Amino acid sequence: VFPNKISTEQQSLMLVKRLLAVAVSCITYLRGIFPESAYGTRYMDDVCVKILREDKNCPGSTQLVKWMLGCYDALQKKYFNNYWICLQTITECYHFKFKYTHNGPLLDFSSKDKRNDSTITCADTKKASILLIRKIYVLMQNLSPLPNDVCLTMKLFYYDEVTPSDYQPPGFKEGECEGMIFEGEPMYLNVGEVPTPFHMLKVKVTTEKQRMENVDKSILKHGETNVPLQVLQVDRDDPEVENQDVNV
Repeated sequence: VFPNKISTEQQSLMLVKRLLAVAVSCITYLRGIFPESAYGTRYMDDVCVKILREDKNCPGSTQLVKWMLGCYDALQKKYFNNYWICLQTITECYHFKFKYTHNGPLLDFSSKDKRNDSTITCADTKKASILLIRKIYVLMQNLSPLPNDVCLTMKLFYYDEVTPSDYQPPGFKEGECEGMIFEGEPMYLNVGEVPTPFHMLKVKVTTEKQRMENVDKSILKHGETNVPLQVLQVDRDDPEVENQDVNV
């Protein structure tokens, strides 16, 4: 997963692609979306992770791998804005947001922390990456089980001012969704972030509040929103006020 150094945009882009694959794989594995045969085993230092792969006996995993390749296409062309993985209509939503600078892609979630990019080392990025995956594991293992008839949907959103009107990445078709209906009362969670000199990756999760009732409160920081939203809107500013942090 980790390059020996992150001194170029291409090295940073490759790392973000790999982290995105690891995060999506961990989420689908721990939520029981696909069978064990659809995953291979890899290690991030001392952390064992499951990586989704194409499995001829599991068409769903093969389709998701193809979707991920389409995400990479949009990311590399700098069209990508928002990336949502949704379960049901909607019981859980995993949200990634992308921004770009003249230095390269910036995977960002409007973090309040202002960093000097020149101080970010490869060791910092590696440490943050491992912590992010560990937090995903903790959160996924504490969420209540999904319904038996769960359906996974992936939605991409683009920067209209730079994306060709006829562009669709491989595996995707045009949609009209500006928001997504959420069943029940949603709870917003900030899981963690990974900085590089060229990118910022931060994972956010929205789930039904009742699914969090049995979660050990020690893994959550206080500051729960008092405004339950029934429609999840694509918010380019992504205000932090509506989120809790997973504190592991």
